[in-house]
Amino acid sequence: MRAAAAGDVAARSTFSRGYLATVRDFLSQRWRQRVLMADLDDACQEVFLECLKPGGTLDRADESRGEFRGLLFGVTRNVARRFEERAAGLGRLRPEDSAWLEKVQTDEPGQATLFDRSWARALLRKAKKRHRELAIEQDGDDGRRRIELLERRFGDDEAIRHIAEDWGVQAQDVHNAYRKARTEFYRCLREAVGFHAAPGADLDAECRRLLQLLG
Repeated sequence: MRAAAAGDVAARSTFSRGYLATVRDFLSQRWRQRVLMADLDDACQEVFLECLKPGGTLDRADESRGEFRGLLFGVTRNVARRFEERAAGLGRLRPEDSAWLEKVQTDEPGQATLFDRSWARALLRKAKKRHRELAIEQDGDDGRRRIELLERRFGDDEAIRHIAEDWGVQAQDVHNAYRKARTEFYRCLREAVGFHAAPGADLDAECRRLLQLLG
């Protein structure tokens, strides 16, 4: 972040790529099925211009305090409001959108929770990607099988005994693999969370909070 704020081109690109998923997901959820979805790319670009411009969000960020999430939510929310007000002024919004517009612009706690869910989904994707890379690098086909196991358990809620039957192995072997896969994934999630956390933050508590946000 220091390098990006100082104008380093590579750092600015890395910063934008790193947070784009969160910003884009939040705006997509806020503007779902509204005419403003046509402005999504422009709005995302404006968020990062606000972050990276001289005197912008990155210049105000305090590394010692961590928790950049709150600053990013603030600038993304403000950009969203500007686009909404512009669209309303140009008559692009439908009359029935007035109640929705008032709600999203005044419901600060609700919008903060919506942003937190977008943040959590982005971190979860990073953790999954890192887990896949490490598992395959370390254990090859066994690592791939553990990734598949997590997807079948979390995504499809498939029973261990059914997976064991499908693989032709003992259920206890699948239980052991599942335990290892969960431990590996949690370590990757903790690493992803720790990258953004304030010094001394309770990473385990933050991981639990993110998982609870996503149900």
